[in-house]
Amino acid sequence: MSTCFLLNVTLALPVSRLLYTWCVKSRVSRLVPGLVRGKALCYNINAQHGSKGVSTSSRSFRNGEGTPVTFADEDEAEDLIADGEVDELFQQQIPAGIEGDHRVLIVHPDVKWGSRKQYLTTAELQMAEAVGLVLTLKNWTVVDKIIMSTKTPQKKRIFGKGNFQTLTEKVRATPGVTAVFVNVERLSPLSEKELQEAWGVKVFDRYSVVLHIFRCNACTKEAKLQISLAEIPLLRSRLKNEVADLDQQGGGSRYIMGSGETQMEVQQRLLKERELKIRAALERLRRKRHMLRSQRQQRDFPVISVMGYTNCGKTTLIKALTGDAALEPKDQLFATLDVTVHAGQLLSRMTVLYVDTIGFLSQLPHRLIDSYSATLEDVVHSDLIIHVRDVSHPETVNQKANVLKVLKNLQIPEKLLQSIVEVHNKIDLIDGYEPTEADALLISALKGHGLQHLKQKVEEAVVKSTGKQVLALKVDLGGPQLSWLYKEATVQEVEVVDDRSAKVTVIISAAAYGRYRKLFPET
Repeated sequence: MSTCFLLNVTLALPVSRLLYTWCVKSRVSRLVPGLVRGKALCYNINAQHGSKGVSTSSRSFRNGEGTPVTFADEDEAEDLIADGEVDELFQQQIPAGIEGDHRVLIVHPDVKWGSRKQYLTTAELQMAEAVGLVLTLKNWTVVDKIIMSTKTPQKKRIFGKGNFQTLTEKVRATPGVTAVFVNVERLSPLSEKELQEAWGVKVFDRYSVVLHIFRCNACTKEAKLQISLAEIPLLRSRLKNEVADLDQQGGGSRYIMGSGETQMEVQQRLLKERELKIRAALERLRRKRHMLRSQRQQRDFPVISVMGYTNCGKTTLIKALTGDAALEPKDQLFATLDVTVHAGQLLSRMTVLYVDTIGFLSQLPHRLIDSYSATLEDVVHSDLIIHVRDVSHPETVNQKANVLKVLKNLQIPEKLLQSIVEVHNKIDLIDGYEPTEADALLISALKGHGLQHLKQKVEEAVVKSTGKQVLALKVDLGGPQLSWLYKEATVQEVEVVDDRSAKVTVIISAAAYGRYRKLFPET
């Protein structure tokens, strides 16, 4: 099969051409070892000097008042793939027509009844979130918006004949519209084609818009790989639709000269090969994360995952708890796309690691969550989860339901789910706020309100979940016991009894206490 012939056949198909270009430029044989690396993790666990994103320095900090603890930097290992190769793969998957400036008309289908009706929210609030998504993108503006009722949003044209005609006239009469955002989870390829032909502009759904936001905010290799994986179903459905169009012209099912494969089979194979390469890279990422988790477990640092709806204040809270001045929270949707870890100390001076996670969103396709499973796996292995809620948001109840639904789908252990610490953030924006949940902790991460009480409750929960215990130990001031305790436990108080001994109050794990008794049996 000649390269020239395949190129001529595929030029008519945007997705097909994309796949062909990827296959030729990346040299599939050398891309296999290349894609299995990527940035293994975006960890930053220096309590004083860390910064969000990938650091090239070693990570070190002190456990309580003990000696510095350092984690090996994943950048010290051989980098198996160049930034340019990941970027090339990443850029070649951009859906046609989504880049650049767009003047968007937003359409929200309001389902009046049935299984698809949203009961914890309103059409107006859902529209407001859709507007927020569009405005998150640079050079995208909202020129108009409309809520249109429908009975069956899964039908080809979403709306009934009358409403569809009204909507079509609206699109055509609105000056300067370059795209329509239909606020549904996914449009079928057939629906997308029908709407684009009827309206004469590009049509996007939530899946494509959210993916584009992710794409614009992705900085690290693993973020780009995860987005590339999430885009595979989109490319596959569009490829199927494009080949169906070619079939109508009599060319889609023809065999390519000398290959024994049809046009459709060739493109499906190339897409499958790309998916396998990306999954291999993410599996390598998963193994690297497992190794880093093992390092943390050996150091006996409790891990606290901070989760919540997008833009609820997770990063701001972690900055307030750790004092990490380099963290730069942003007032926008999906500002955090990489898991980062930041060290902080509780009231007892116990060192803990706070995991900053990607925010959730309603009607987020499960395939998108699946592509981030390697990242979210860190949450499953946490000692505690803090669920941050923006209680100033009118949809805070619905947002909580969405977050808890995703957490359950992640197969998080029931014990961990039952111990979630719920934090009501942004109370400074509400006069006289009264929570409906009796055990909720009220804070303002930005203003610093309620943080001491939060640290106290977190410490109690961590001690309970990790099996740590508070002990009073008598030590010889002339011996090595006290320095050992500073290194391996959290020393809360040292009370000198006489010139030779002291009583030391510590928080210590069962394993560390076992080692202490073995090393110092006389105490």
